[in-house]
Amino acid sequence: MRILITGGAGFVGSRLALAYLAEGAEVVAFDSLRRRGSETNLATLADAGGEFVHGDVRSASDLADVPGRFDVVIDASAEPSVHAGTTGSPRYVLDTNLGGTINLLELARQRAGAFVFLSTSRVYSIAPLLGLAYDKGPTRLDLLDDQPVRGASGAGICEEFPTDGPRSFYGASKLASELIVQEYADSSGLPAVIDRCGVLAGAGQFGKSEQGVIALWAARHVFETPLTYIGFGGTGKQVRDVLHPLDLHRLLAMQLERIDELSGRVFNVGGGIAGSVSLLELTQLCREATGNEIEIGSTAETSPVDVPVYVTDNGRVEREIGWAPQRRPADIVGEIVDWIRENEAALRPILA
Repeated sequence: MRILITGGAGFVGSRLALAYLAEGAEVVAFDSLRRRGSETNLATLADAGGEFVHGDVRSASDLADVPGRFDVVIDASAEPSVHAGTTGSPRYVLDTNLGGTINLLELARQRAGAFVFLSTSRVYSIAPLLGLAYDKGPTRLDLLDDQPVRGASGAGICEEFPTDGPRSFYGASKLASELIVQEYADSSGLPAVIDRCGVLAGAGQFGKSEQGVIALWAARHVFETPLTYIGFGGTGKQVRDVLHPLDLHRLLAMQLERIDELSGRVFNVGGGIAGSVSLLELTQLCREATGNEIEIGSTAETSPVDVPVYVTDNGRVEREIGWAPQRRPADIVGEIVDWIRENEAALRPILA
């Protein structure tokens, strides 16, 4: 199998590339290396037998220079921050996430057998997410079964949740891309599947406050530098579910086996309730994994694009494909801490 992965030097793309290379696939990783730290993955990819092509998905000519045909193109490239474009121009996030996907679809239409689009839970509208009903527990916010909006329950958010309101430029660019992917699948006969991923985390992630919070939290505990609970009263009780890239890789293998049957379909993909964690709970996991306790401040003010609770309801993908995540937040935090400590000298300038 020959695979093209865009964003292939980034966290998710490189972890998927390494997993496919370990299975004997031929992998081309395409990346602009814009995100700091991604360049450190190049040696690992090369050692595993991967091929790297430097380029930008915004440039159709860069993609045209990638040689050969592919069994599948995996679009893991994106400007991933939900805050992108909230101050100043949103052109970069729109050109990268929407324009880049269109360029990739054109390549795939001509030279690939299938297309996988990694979308995001951020396609769902912010206003109804802010209106979800939840209990305030001692360490987290817990969704109630009885919700004021369709597509939400105690099990989380399913594919029927509203997407028809503001959701951030990041979310809008990914939702627009989903629609274009479906049109290519229908009109061009390009088998394609769309996975709306929750928070992805694991070793190899260069976390920031606006994206990659699990890795950021772990790194700050390793290097003993302060953190802050931001928003929703500054209590740290906001909740997200966490998915490991190898669980995603396992799902992609199952989907590609049935790609013609699943073409055009959308699936919510995340850690689910069992894989969810609040910032307060994440702090405890990091303390246990590192043995360190750090100063954590509190800022009550909430960003307009932040939501208090998001947990993926994996019901559709579990019923129709038989997939469920295996790794839990404690496993993922432990893996990240081990990775940082094994590469502390190289990672300190990036993550400390």
